[in-house]
Amino acid sequence: SSQNLSEEFAEAARQLKKEAPRIQFGKIDVTHQHDLRKEFNIQAFPTVKFFVNGSREDPIDCKGVRKASTFITWVKRRTGPSTVLINSTDQAEAIIKADDLAVIGFFKELHNGSVEVFCETARDVPEMPFGMTASEDVCANYGVHRNSLVVFKKGKPVHNEVLEDGKQSKLGLTRLIKTFTLDLVTEYNIETSVKIFDVPVENHILLFTPMNSETFNEIYENYQSAAAEFRGKMLFVVVDTDEARNGRIFEYFRIRDIDVPAVRILNLTSDARYKMPADEVTVENLREFCQSYLNGKAKQHLSSEEIPQDWDKMPVKVLVGKNFNSIIF
Repeated sequence: SSQNLSEEFAEAARQLKKEAPRIQFGKIDVTHQHDLRKEFNIQAFPTVKFFVNGSREDPIDCKGVRKASTFITWVKRRTGPSTVLINSTDQAEAIIKADDLAVIGFFKELHNGSVEVFCETARDVPEMPFGMTASEDVCANYGVHRNSLVVFKKGKPVHNEVLEDGKQSKLGLTRLIKTFTLDLVTEYNIETSVKIFDVPVENHILLFTPMNSETFNEIYENYQSAAAEFRGKMLFVVVDTDEARNGRIFEYFRIRDIDVPAVRILNLTSDARYKMPADEVTVENLREFCQSYLNGKAKQHLSSEEIPQDWDKMPVKVLVGKNFNSIIF
């Protein structure tokens, strides 16, 4: 809530006052400040913006940050180095074990395009520690080829991404890394819904199924296998159709009891929905569905009633989803 965020923001201001007095925190109620709201294009609340070098032009948006500690990290990485330089295995271990998640960049040299993208990504992911190293010993200790990014979870490497100069974008890496704040497949509920929307992956795939059915384990295993293949490109969510509180999400996708298990893809930006053409939830069917969607070949799913038999008898024609395009366009 806004109140919560406001308190965390104030706490960050208190802590940074001693450490970094040059950074000023302020808050504005824009209810009556229409000019400011327009100038800075404020559309959602609360919005946090960071102004650099006394300029009103192009402030940096601080998105998805909710805790005081994360605000502090976010600001420090904007005003100083965004990653810790690692020279020894002990140093690397300390970073990897300090938190649930850690990201380490292993490089041949510390001055190339990949390093730049890595450091920029660190600025946008204040939730976890970032370190980088060009030490041969450290790379050898973890058996990592240089010029790769490794995500560690609970002290163990869970993902290795080879960094090729000019190949990865900051957004692509940010998406990939942030997906590790969620499980490989996330169960949709009141608590996780906020987290799901905080991860900047716009393609969500949802499996609707009763979680206590006899076939659930097999279906879920297939779904997890596909999730591992498309990590960072799509967010895999499972929705328990036996849970009454999930009713609104079924309505949104027009899922009926007879449909389950059902798989849908939702694009958050365009709000377009897609239905998996195959009925069986196999790894092959999921892979084909995700691939055709990412290649722009999947057909949009427009929930529609059947076309009424007498739709064109009267001067005003009756339109439903299924005949809308052919009649209007």
